[in-house]
Amino acid sequence: MNAEIIAVGTELLLGQIVNTNAQFLSKQLADLGINVFYHTVVGDNASRLKSALEIAESRSDLIIFTGGLGPTKDDLTKETISAHLGKNLVLDDAAIRSIEEYFERTNRIMTENNRKQALVLEGSHVLTNDHGMAPGMALTENNHIYMLLPGPPSEMEPMVVHYVQPYLLSKISGREKIVSRVLRFFGIGEAALETEIDDLIEAQTNPTIAPLAADGEVTLRLTAKHASVSEAEKMLDFAEGQICERVGGFLYGYDESSLLEEAMKLLKQHQLTIAAAESLTGGMFQGQLTSVAGASQVLSGGFVCYTNEVKANVLHVKKETIETDGVVSERCAAELAENVANLLGAKIGISFTGVAGPTEQEGKAVGTVFVGISFRGQSTKVVKLQLGGNRDAIRKRAVKYGFYLLIKRITEAQNAV
Repeated sequence: MNAEIIAVGTELLLGQIVNTNAQFLSKQLADLGINVFYHTVVGDNASRLKSALEIAESRSDLIIFTGGLGPTKDDLTKETISAHLGKNLVLDDAAIRSIEEYFERTNRIMTENNRKQALVLEGSHVLTNDHGMAPGMALTENNHIYMLLPGPPSEMEPMVVHYVQPYLLSKISGREKIVSRVLRFFGIGEAALETEIDDLIEAQTNPTIAPLAADGEVTLRLTAKHASVSEAEKMLDFAEGQICERVGGFLYGYDESSLLEEAMKLLKQHQLTIAAAESLTGGMFQGQLTSVAGASQVLSGGFVCYTNEVKANVLHVKKETIETDGVVSERCAAELAENVANLLGAKIGISFTGVAGPTEQEGKAVGTVFVGISFRGQSTKVVKLQLGGNRDAIRKRAVKYGFYLLIKRITEAQNAV
């Protein structure tokens, strides 16, 4: 069964609200083994909705509408589908009773247009709305299933869980499960990663491999379909193994995780504390750490050391280093990382120094960044980066690299034990 989701509402097209219904429905349908190939958004206009419906009929078996079931004149989903299918709208007794009881219970006057919400397509299976007024409905006609659901997520989501899923299960025979896994990579570009696994992508059938780049990271979504969830997971394990043989060194997490979350997890797991000396990033690294609950367990503190005077007088960067190598240098980054850890009694020190722009500094090009990481009792490592983008992008990417390098350094240290 192939599905299409049509969200109805001009407010979606204007960007006034986000279409979270489509995301929720796609996840629920995937669990049932139903493919979702198209998402459509159409405004409160009968002719455009009819056109969207006709297109959906040409390519989808299950067509799900969200929104447009309310009492006002611009709520026209039922009316449009009714006219298109030649089906009358009839009053559902249970729905009208529920609406009348609501107005009695809240001591409000029920206007005539509220009766409109109790209208359903003749011959449809009515889906109870336990959290609102307008019921949903499902109708099988001309080898298609038409399903109409309310727009508010607080009404739609419980309706799907309690009534839509059982209804669809009754319509599906020999259903397969769709299981997905997202692999998260950092430190490699989308083009480079895709080149490394191009033959795997070209040969994909089941599981499928879909790359996506966003905000300096690359993700691969692996999706397998099988009647057994455990077998689908095995298929994903095999695909992941093939990928990691080539680019596993850049893999840092899965699914909805982030560099920040993975770094925090490792710091807590190994009872490590960290202190930061931030020149280039101006406190951004510490700000992200403290945005996560439990940061006090791992962050000892830090300094924003923008000027040379603070680097020298507070963080004790050697005068010789500043004069000979400059503050945008490997040597300065190393001393900052080591000294901030010693000053604040942390097990790890991290430093950021570089040129965010708009002009070069000390003869170093814009985007030149040094990230230093010092582990107590181990040699300090400094990584030089050449980052692109504007001033803000360079600073944000430097912080991401800080978390990524921290993850790698902690992992390497633990593996060496």
